[in-house]
Amino acid sequence: MEKPPTLVCVHAHPDDEALFTAGISSHYGALGYQVVLVTCTNGALGLDQVGRPGSDPRHDSETTVATRAGELQRAARCAGFSRLVNLGYEDSGMIGWPQNDEPHAFMNVDVDVAALTLAALLDEVGAAVVVTYDENGFYGHPDHIMANRVTQRAVQLSTSTQRLYYPVVPRGVLEKFTRGAKAQGVYLPAWIIEATPDTPDELVACVMDVTAYAAKKQEAISLHQSQIDNGDLVKMSLELFTLLFGTEYYQRAWSRSPVEGDRTDLFGGL
Repeated sequence: MEKPPTLVCVHAHPDDEALFTAGISSHYGALGYQVVLVTCTNGALGLDQVGRPGSDPRHDSETTVATRAGELQRAARCAGFSRLVNLGYEDSGMIGWPQNDEPHAFMNVDVDVAALTLAALLDEVGAAVVVTYDENGFYGHPDHIMANRVTQRAVQLSTSTQRLYYPVVPRGVLEKFTRGAKAQGVYLPAWIIEATPDTPDELVACVMDVTAYAAKKQEAISLHQSQIDNGDLVKMSLELFTLLFGTEYYQRAWSRSPVEGDRTDLFGGL
């Protein structure tokens, strides 16, 4: 029996898989594809059990790691992933946090060493399509930027990977969503406010209609209950949520050979 195609999503922290790519993971999972999630860090510097960020000296990192690991298991299952791998690197925190200077923080790891590990995993699962953030990490988070650097190197080392894509949001889409959210008094997290939605239309290679999975994506975000800064995304109307999350846009960052047929399918033409 022929092995199903494999999609691998490489993310920095628990909850990124729900926020950025839960539409495609749900879509391809429903089609019977093997959908693998790689989470690079333990998410230790996310909000702890009383809502304190990792920059707070009272932050409980140990409990946060355990809590977020459980949330990730449930959310990944909800979002259609068939396998979850955590690379176990230390969370670097936001730009300017003291943890940026820790030698074991993900942002400071040896790119080639991390890429060799990731490339071995890509070949083990037979990854044809890989998705991660763009060079700016979507909104400048140092762990997202490192995920991009490691993944770019890994797909070149891999023998199975055929394409690499970045999730992007065209400026007009984000501006319309932001206006709608503000009109409803909805709080928007930093990854939306600080995003860089200036991807030219011609660089959007693939547009995935995942409207059918918008409610599932909202549910996956809700399963990361400890990250209360995403709370308004969970509570907002499905109509407004679908405006931003019902379509996922992808920039083709790299391919092993010329590509045709991926306008509405990341695997198109393979």
